[in-house]
Amino acid sequence: MSVSTAYWCEWAWLPGGPVPGVLVETEDGRITSVSEVDGPGDAQRLGGLVLPGMANAHSHAFHRALRGRTSGGKGTFWTWRDQMYKVAARLDPESYHRLATAVFAEMALSGMTCVGEFHYLHHAPGGQRYSDPNAMGAALAQAAADAGIRLTLLDTCYLAGGFGKPVDGVQLRYSDGDVSGWAGRVDEFKPGGDHVRAGAALHSVRAVPAEAIPGVVEWAGGAGAPLHVHLSEQRAENEACLAAHGCTPTQLLASHGALGESTTAVHATHLAPGDLPLLGGSGTGVCLCPTTEADLADGIGPASALAVAGSPLSVGSDGHSVIDQFAEVQSVESYTRLSQETRGNFTPADLVTMATVSGHRALGWSDAGWIGAGARADFVAVGLDSARLAGVPPEAVVSAASADDVRDVIVDGRRVVRDGIHQSVPDLAERMRASVAALL
Repeated sequence: MSVSTAYWCEWAWLPGGPVPGVLVETEDGRITSVSEVDGPGDAQRLGGLVLPGMANAHSHAFHRALRGRTSGGKGTFWTWRDQMYKVAARLDPESYHRLATAVFAEMALSGMTCVGEFHYLHHAPGGQRYSDPNAMGAALAQAAADAGIRLTLLDTCYLAGGFGKPVDGVQLRYSDGDVSGWAGRVDEFKPGGDHVRAGAALHSVRAVPAEAIPGVVEWAGGAGAPLHVHLSEQRAENEACLAAHGCTPTQLLASHGALGESTTAVHATHLAPGDLPLLGGSGTGVCLCPTTEADLADGIGPASALAVAGSPLSVGSDGHSVIDQFAEVQSVESYTRLSQETRGNFTPADLVTMATVSGHRALGWSDAGWIGAGARADFVAVGLDSARLAGVPPEAVVSAASADDVRDVIVDGRRVVRDGIHQSVPDLAERMRASVAALL
């Protein structure tokens, strides 16, 4: 039996920008028609500005446990990584499910309807496989279902502790031994429900030996799955790659067939000039995570140069120092202003595209991220009645709003957030507090 629902939006962000008085009719979680209508009539009213659902293109759910714990004293990415490894060592499928449910629910509250989980915490301590070798991935899939959002599980190949170095310590939990072991395990993963899709990831060129890269690329291509990779997040990675292979990480990926329209490079912070045409010319997307990159003192990536080169840009909350796609896209523009001393590098429409359609496409959901017939019925209603947004024109809301302005979220036609309250995880703060406390 089909389910039809109509929504009347005070303002709706359509492909051409914000439009007042928009009636959106849906059936079975899909938009069937969009029209301009003066009043709601019998339709459900969505006040404020209704945006398409936003996609979080890069997440490590368990990093959320470290929020606020990296700000005391000096440090770098590498000192932060030591803290992260301690959390990774303590997780099991049950505790991961509890934490990830809270993290994904926080994403839903902020207007994210889909997440790409860059998943490399596969095995039990010491690298021993669970009886279900995909128990940790299954925990993430169930967490997404419980939080009411879609998930692309980017199952990550992680085989080395650095160039020419074996995995050690907690890294043993990440590794399947070789690329055939990784592919065999991923083939066994059969997630239940249409809310989750499988994707692939190369953790980085330092964690996947060059000879193993084509095997991961081949698996992703055969499965028609998106492929993601951490790229040039740290200068040290570039220097080590040059020493080991005589080329940049981007050049190494290109020479092994890993770039292309189905690939998303995450961070791309420290690129060489010759890397830009390789990424842009191949249509490789780039996911920027500016709040995490700032939190870890990684640096500022060449966002505008990547866009000019032809790379579609998306955004992710990565380590979850902040879960707020408005903050991410605003930071893309503001950090570019700081580095280039030029305003207006990205229009508000560009920022909306980063947060919505580009993010969904990077995760393999090309039918989401826009409001129009045939698209998934994902809606994010942003209230315009706060002091923060008073006087802000609808076309500029993305440049001024925060996650706190999100009032209602609908995912595939199901209302997940109503009046700022998550409908299935109403006690989110307490759940998050308890999940983090159990790990630290």
